Amino acid sequence: MVAEGIAGWPRTSMAVIGSSLGGFYATWVMQQTGCRTVLLNPAVDPARDLARYIGDQTAWHDPAQHFHFRPEFVDELRALECPQTPLPADVDQVMAVIAKGDEVLDWREMTGRYAGARIRLLEGGDHALSDFDAHLDAIMGFLDLA
Repeated sequence: MVAEGIAGWPRTSMAVIGSSLGGFYATWVMQQTGCRTVLLNPAVDPARDLARYIGDQTAWHDPAQHFHFRPEFVDELRALECPQTPLPADVDQVMAVIAKGDEVLDWREMTGRYAGARIRLLEGGDHALSDFDAHLDAIMGFLDLA
């Protein structure tokens, strides 16, 4: 669906930003298109991490909402895995904002996966990047939007 949605986007001027699982998807888009990419506490191996949640779940924002997480969702994530991230030719295209205080994902795994990219490694912080506003100028500059 994402590939269809961006099919007409101009490759030389497009950019994507993704947070957490969205960072995993943004990485895939970057490797398909070569576009500039900003990753915010990106998921590195969501197939591995989410496999333990197969079955009935509740929505984090509303525990009254239930959904069923199916095994084929993990298979779909595996199919999108990128072998090396970023590829050596892409390191100038990738910026990652990574918080050492992320309570969901391991900052060491994130920095290892995106070694060579422009990394803003934050002492403390959290998975939601509650201080996102403090990083907005750097992100906009990286994307040539400032």
